[in-house]
Amino acid sequence: MDVSMFTKINDYEWMIPKKGDMRVPGIVFGDEPIIRDLDEKVWEQVSNVATLPGIQLASIAMPDAHWGYGFPIGGVAAFDPKEGGIISAGGVGYDISCGVRTLKTNMKKEEVLPKLSELMEELFRTIPAGLGSEGEITLTKDQEDEMLAKGAKWAVEQGYGTEEDLEYTEMHGTAPDADPSKVSDLAKKREKKQAGTLGSGNHYLEVQWVEEVYDPEIARIYGLEKDQILITFHCGSRGLGHQVASDYMKVLDQAAPKYGIKLPDRQLACAPIDSQEGRDYWQAMNAAINNALANRQIISHLARKAFKRVFPDAELPQLYDTSHNTCRREEHVVDGVKKIVYVHRKGATSALGPGRPEIPKAYMNAGQPVLIGGTMGTYSYILAGTREGMEKAFGSACHGAGRRMSRAKAKKTWKGEQVIRDLAERGIIVKAHSFRGAAEEAPGAYKDVRQVVDAVHNAGLAKKVVRVRPLGVVKG
Repeated sequence: MDVSMFTKINDYEWMIPKKGDMRVPGIVFGDEPIIRDLDEKVWEQVSNVATLPGIQLASIAMPDAHWGYGFPIGGVAAFDPKEGGIISAGGVGYDISCGVRTLKTNMKKEEVLPKLSELMEELFRTIPAGLGSEGEITLTKDQEDEMLAKGAKWAVEQGYGTEEDLEYTEMHGTAPDADPSKVSDLAKKREKKQAGTLGSGNHYLEVQWVEEVYDPEIARIYGLEKDQILITFHCGSRGLGHQVASDYMKVLDQAAPKYGIKLPDRQLACAPIDSQEGRDYWQAMNAAINNALANRQIISHLARKAFKRVFPDAELPQLYDTSHNTCRREEHVVDGVKKIVYVHRKGATSALGPGRPEIPKAYMNAGQPVLIGGTMGTYSYILAGTREGMEKAFGSACHGAGRRMSRAKAKKTWKGEQVIRDLAERGIIVKAHSFRGAAEEAPGAYKDVRQVVDAVHNAGLAKKVVRVRPLGVVKG
């Protein structure tokens, strides 16, 4: 992209000035090489989001931004209901509450390596993954409604994990205002046997080790140290979340003209937050978030069981669970005024700074852990939210490396068998349910996560705490 399309604020912030129907400017975070590599569609979509009613401060895009449905993936926008602010399914995405959870262990790399192959086989057998994967849990209608209302709390009540897990999960494991009655029967049918499953696509589970510590004090607060083994997995609300998004895209498409909302792109279909359609989507979306939180809670339980079958003395407390693809009601300071706003984060994660009441007490002085996935052939990061990020981006950060190549092109470029062999030669065991999935997720299909995370760090959105590398990967 031509950088002259932006006004440079500093080396890591670039502005799209207000013009036409834009109510606020656009802000894109990244260094100059990242900006040059952006698809021009990101510029267009950031500008389009800036036209929506009630938007606050700016239409924002993270360094991993790429073209999405309506909103760019990596897009952040906050809306004030008192100013006619809207809620948009395109601003949340299809895989509602797709997110990352990290479990710590009391084991070091050298202890795990001799039994790594056995461990990966056990995890592969224990945790259902793959396209259309189903678990052993089949929910009745009443159980499903209770899960949609209570999220990870429901899962803990069923024996999947502990109360301590809820302390280290966003929103204490339960999204507010969820109403299962706002979720269609078709969406519920798609969920019936998917509780505790990874799914496919870019969803994964990794056994990782802490390779580098950048901030020793925050690492100590988080309970992280060099060479420590972690388990991190990335998944979401599966078929239910996708169906909720599909259902409400249609509802909101009809609502926008009803409320006189002028859309530059129909994919930005939305309704006022305080309208019936807006409230219905808000309640259904929160139910889908609860579905994702319960799903990850059950997977935590299964991962612990598998790990302890190989290492009986292992301890696996939870570091944190954080979602992307959400809309959350939060208090923020906008132009010096405290406001309740609805923050859309699509392909972006919350990165709340120190002192925020939403953060676990143990992390209050450090800021929220921010879990950033890379690729199965490189590395991932754990960052900490900052006060500066609260001011610049409503406490938000990137969610991963970001794709630089479509799945279709990746499948034409790489063969899954070869990807798995290449990684094995580098000491990374990949257990995949399909070669196609391995090809789609080849490391070369993604941007350089180091470049993306460095941009987030240097922009002040979140600070680097540790870098981790994979030893083994379970893929759908």
